Amino acid sequence: TFYIEPLKINKLGVRASDTFVLTPTPQPKDDFQEELVIRPLHSGDIYASFQFRTLWETDFMRENKVSHYRLFPKSLGQVISKFSVRELHISFTQGYWRTMQWGQPFLPSPPGAELWVWFQDSVTDVDAAWKELTNVLSGIFCASLNFIDSTNTVQPSASFKPLGIVNETDHRFLRYATLPREIVCTENLTPWKKLLPCGSKAGLAVLLKSEKLFHSSFFSQTVHIRPVCQDRECKTTSWELRQTLNVVFDLHTSGQGKREWSLFKMFSRTLTEACPLASSSKIYIDVTDNPQEEYFELSPATPLLSQAVVLGDRRTFSVYDLTQQVTFGTVRSLNLLIRWKSTEGECSMLRPLLHAERYVAGYGLQTGEIHTVMYNNHPFRSFPVLLLDSVPWYLRLYIHTLTVTSKGKDNTPSYIHYQPSKDRMRPHLLEMLVQLPPHSVTEVTVQFERALLKWTEYTPDPNHGFYVGSSVISALVPSSVAMDTNITQEQPLFSSFFPCKEESSYFVRVYTEPLLVNLPTPDFSMPYNVICLTCTVVAVGYGSLYNLLTRSFQIEEPNPRLAKKIANFIRRIRGVPLLS
Repeated sequence: TFYIEPLKINKLGVRASDTFVLTPTPQPKDDFQEELVIRPLHSGDIYASFQFRTLWETDFMRENKVSHYRLFPKSLGQVISKFSVRELHISFTQGYWRTMQWGQPFLPSPPGAELWVWFQDSVTDVDAAWKELTNVLSGIFCASLNFIDSTNTVQPSASFKPLGIVNETDHRFLRYATLPREIVCTENLTPWKKLLPCGSKAGLAVLLKSEKLFHSSFFSQTVHIRPVCQDRECKTTSWELRQTLNVVFDLHTSGQGKREWSLFKMFSRTLTEACPLASSSKIYIDVTDNPQEEYFELSPATPLLSQAVVLGDRRTFSVYDLTQQVTFGTVRSLNLLIRWKSTEGECSMLRPLLHAERYVAGYGLQTGEIHTVMYNNHPFRSFPVLLLDSVPWYLRLYIHTLTVTSKGKDNTPSYIHYQPSKDRMRPHLLEMLVQLPPHSVTEVTVQFERALLKWTEYTPDPNHGFYVGSSVISALVPSSVAMDTNITQEQPLFSSFFPCKEESSYFVRVYTEPLLVNLPTPDFSMPYNVICLTCTVVAVGYGSLYNLLTRSFQIEEPNPRLAKKIANFIRRIRGVPLLS
């Protein structure tokens, strides 16, 4: 961008200079990176994680609004500026992540839609800004976020700390909501891809073909916006937009003795170039569990190897740099192929140190129990976890029945925050800090009573049941590998999302299954029968009466010609003389 220096004109009207002076103005620095991480799972599935990060050194909160956008999407920049957003995290997920079969994901998310936002402390009416923001995001992502209201929104007091630069943590400016029944489809993926600088025309985004992605066991797309530091001293800050897409493909093939995976087989696409606007474009293949290519071979082979500490474990990756032309070879196309040599003797997967489950117990349609089970699989280390439960108002919790047990003994939480619900206004909010003993199972139980809704509050399929959002468990899990707290730009994107200040532990967030609870439901067929009967009576009775009152009756004389013709016809048959 250039500006024209004003021309100087003397008293005689002669210009002091006939040349225009073009002086470049400094522009905010921006950067775009893209990555694809592929991990063969021990269950036989393939886990693919796309990471797209856009960094922009600018200030959306300044008086002069930002008008020039290059890599950062303008729609999200205007949202940050208009609603004074400090952090925004949104996810759309189809399916449930099976932790015991697949391990921990790089970035967890609950089934359905999840949205949590930190607002700036300059916002006076947070609830009004939250309501308007959900409607705007609903239009941007073509989702049902407009159904987020006070009945499914909570204000956590300890969970969901800011993930970026933060000066204070006043939870009055935090809002959290979930829609566990939200269905994710192509109309949500299309606007998500349009936020990328290259769209789906170049780079790794060409692999995002909707009919292949949604024909999978698990699919999740997220958008995270936060302020981050540019260097270790944090002298300069930038806004980070991180778009991630996680998908798990089921690769079990019946009738074949071997398994194969390739980019073309999974995505129906191959890579021909990196995004021209990306400063870094790489593909990481996890080969940690494949020493000396014992179980599978990778084609084409690459000499580039990289190590990173991910979720407390040191992993080894084969790296393909798409910015180098040698990666594509002479055919100008990259189609990675993983061919398993044998299915025998595969190493067993390490059990996740933290795992959680949730279910509903009881019988009948009056009372029940919610059970949340948390597993600490560490052999000798105990650690605290922060549990958050948001329960709809129509499940009336008996908080005096809350029990926490570990190894058959009572486990008293060190912190409890409970906000009771108000009918048709806000849900229950329960937060607890519980210490998990080593190699133990901790169970949290609370009883509830089902409420009877108004007939207008039932869904079109009330007998299907009502969904209750997932429980959220946040913890610092002990790590067997020392974590590197010095964040550098050379680290892979998938290993640098959650900030952690301790080298002996790593942060992890676990989501349980959503619950499906049946409520007392009236027989909606009875009103239907009454309506049908009433309409029939009205149609027959009133219709006949109205017909009699409005119809005019006239006596019509028979036509003599017609009578004469009929009589002559009968006489001709009988052989009698015809009438004249």
